[in-house]
Amino acid sequence: MDSKYRRCVGMMILNASNEILVGRRLDHPSGYWQMPQGGIDQNENPQEAVWREMMEEIGTNKADIFKVSTQWINYDIPQETLDKLPWGKKWIGQTQKWFIFKFTGQKTDINVHTKNPEFSEWKWIRHTELIENAVPFKRKVYKTILNEFADTFK
Repeated sequence: MDSKYRRCVGMMILNASNEILVGRRLDHPSGYWQMPQGGIDQNENPQEAVWREMMEEIGTNKADIFKVSTQWINYDIPQETLDKLPWGKKWIGQTQKWFIFKFTGQKTDINVHTKNPEFSEWKWIRHTELIENAVPFKRKVYKTILNEFADTFK
């Protein structure tokens, strides 16, 4: 794995209508949305990380793993964004293992106002709206994931 990229997990959480959970980042004034994601700690495997990150970002783990990506996807982060990240001097971007979940909870189970919140708000969107609403430097990753899991949305 390329050491220029921080190891992470990403999660596509689907509701009963196959809509995707996205959040608006607190630290980015753009108004763009993203799916929950987060770093893999040193002694953690991707599956352990994705469950921990789900609790940290949306306050619940009421979901079942539906599919796991067969690939790791790299993306570069613009320098002005890297400058704001605590790990921005160590890596140039992230490499992510993606998981799809079927959400099993209620809307009220989702809480983005966690101990260390990353999102100001959240919503469900259709897969056809994901790319246009995503922060530009993550669009290629999202296209790759949507392509890999295209059969989920037929």
